[in-house]
Amino acid sequence: MAAGGRGRYVIRTMEDGGGRCGQRGRPVRAGTGATRRPMSSATGAGPPLWHTTVSREQVMTDTTLDLGPQTLVVARLAEAVTDAHLADPTPCPRYAVRHLLGHLLGLAVAFRDAGRKDLGVTTDTSPDAALPDIGPGWREDLPKVLDELAGAWRDPAAWTGTTRAGGVDLPGGVAGAVTADELVVHGWDLARATGQPYTPAPAALEAAHGFLLAAAQEGERGEGIFGPVVPVPSGAPLLDRTIGLSGRDPGWTRPA
Repeated sequence: MAAGGRGRYVIRTMEDGGGRCGQRGRPVRAGTGATRRPMSSATGAGPPLWHTTVSREQVMTDTTLDLGPQTLVVARLAEAVTDAHLADPTPCPRYAVRHLLGHLLGLAVAFRDAGRKDLGVTTDTSPDAALPDIGPGWREDLPKVLDELAGAWRDPAAWTGTTRAGGVDLPGGVAGAVTADELVVHGWDLARATGQPYTPAPAALEAAHGFLLAAAQEGERGEGIFGPVVPVPSGAPLLDRTIGLSGRDPGWTRPA
């Protein structure tokens, strides 16, 4: 994200290839006062990362959110992952389970440090710099970093002022909304890829839905920040509507 005018902030896709988890991101027209800045990968190859805009008011209020319940949900899902799952496909087109876990670990570190306002390499590196993967200590590292992430965002100061993630400066409250979105949607990805039930934390789900809905409303008709919105009935569960806004099919199941 980056500042884009009075009360508006540019939100760009933050995964490989310009879309969430390797999906091709959509080019969108930036709103009034916003800067449209195409960015290529660290190697100079690959599609650009385009931007869209939403207002701070649409993304989130000044109310803080405890991310701890959702980080615990994700940690428990990861704990149940077996070595046999690691090469399995996920709803993210270019990610196997091991890459999704690597992405979760990387984003947990980045948004932990964004919440702490501890700006440096972890908050300046674009997430599309390389295909994420896990190391031998991921089973110990991921729950530890997720817990640290929740702790960082329990500090009211995390939700104020300006911070940075993926090399982009953004308001603390917007960064918190993005963090909730990442945890909720990637938690769903992991659950579906490994055949586990999934019930996200209600407050985090509400925040993720609000963030994605604001992005879709500001974008071109039928488009969300991560690609075309998947139509979901208005009476569907909130989780299904959130997943549809993220550009995923809520009915996705792992191949038999």
